[in-house]
Amino acid sequence: MTAGRTILKFDGGPLVPAPDRVAVESPLEIRVAHGPRPSRRVFPLTVTMRTPGHDADLVAGFLFAEGLISSPDQLEGAVPCGTAGDVVRAELAPSVAIDEDRFRRAFVTSAACGVCGKLTLAALESQSRTPLVPGSPRFTPQQVVSWPDRVRAVQPAFDETGGLHAAALLTPSGEVLTVREDVGRHNAVDKVIGASLDALPLSDRILVVTGRAGFELVQKAVAAGIPVLAAVGAPSSAAVELAEAAGLTLLGFVRDRRFNVYSAAGRIVT
Repeated sequence: MTAGRTILKFDGGPLVPAPDRVAVESPLEIRVAHGPRPSRRVFPLTVTMRTPGHDADLVAGFLFAEGLISSPDQLEGAVPCGTAGDVVRAELAPSVAIDEDRFRRAFVTSAACGVCGKLTLAALESQSRTPLVPGSPRFTPQQVVSWPDRVRAVQPAFDETGGLHAAALLTPSGEVLTVREDVGRHNAVDKVIGASLDALPLSDRILVVTGRAGFELVQKAVAAGIPVLAAVGAPSSAAVELAEAAGLTLLGFVRDRRFNVYSAAGRIVT
């Protein structure tokens, strides 16, 4: 599933409007019903970001991978709830025993991203955000296209393995202040923000990531007060929407000396 948008594109000349398509990303709340009928218990397990479609398969695989079920017959069905299509209720067989507190603690404390582990969609939507200052910092397109190479030059583990994501905090001029690597892009962002906690909010910094820009990465940047997120890969629809709402400048496909601007272009000096 994709969504159409109008963006600004840089390819060596002026920024020009262009049509574009982004992958749709939206939250799915998974609820679990368990216990004997008719007095079943229902509890919110987690919220995960996904591209809509085949949600029942996603829920079944998630429950199996996380150990809530061990065989197909333990899941009687995965039923959409409400009208928005963003909640699925997993009906477990009456014989399946679930320790609700254990699974709640597991997902709240071990989530690897800023969305997974939120117990309800309401909790996700109400998360506090750090206001970003419009129009600051300022930078040029030529500075933008230099950022990925500067980060690549300080990725020692990637040189050895070729299999790690990187997140880095830069000044607009391209000075790399902090870089962290991890097999998970969310972990890399958590590490680079964690290393800079004493300097929060990071209102004069640029966050550069080597993978795609999903909702949770924008969420983490906004929470840390970072006004600009530049990704080598593609953003998702939810990432663009959150960036627009927060006033964060979101740049995608920053590679080969070109990039797309998806939100808050006012920080770019042309």
